[in-house]
Amino acid sequence: MDLEARIHSEHPDELRLWLRLLTCTQLIETRVRSNLREQFGTTLPRFDLMAQLEREPDGMLMKELSRRMMVTGGNVTGITDQLVTEGLVERNDVEGDRRAYRVCLTARGRKAFAAMARAHEQWIVDAFASLSAAERATLAKLLGRLKSRQKTMEEETA
Repeated sequence: MDLEARIHSEHPDELRLWLRLLTCTQLIETRVRSNLREQFGTTLPRFDLMAQLEREPDGMLMKELSRRMMVTGGNVTGITDQLVTEGLVERNDVEGDRRAYRVCLTARGRKAFAAMARAHEQWIVDAFASLSAAERATLAKLLGRLKSRQKTMEEETA
């Protein structure tokens, strides 16, 4: 019996649904983290940083990377340092700002990321393989409505 089913009937269905969503997310993320480590010797945060850079061929400022990844500048600096050492990314000075750096993927980094991205895509496809196309479409539509409602609620409290 899974966690959601063990919750007593006096708890609302919404709580069981929330726990089911959270559990599915955690299970998929755990598998992705494990696959990245085993197949590519990397971590999810490193993959995420490279994914951000792949979308911006001209590179990104460190502070923008930090904002997009929703982590501290120190975290981005540590990951970037590792990737620079491995020759996967490079730091370039920003003209007019001696404290800022623009980070971009190297050719080697683009090639490495492309291989990781293809594998990552397949892992996600496999994660949803038990659902039919119609079920995936329905789930996407329902989650879209849930997301929209959450954004509306956030705006109302801001």
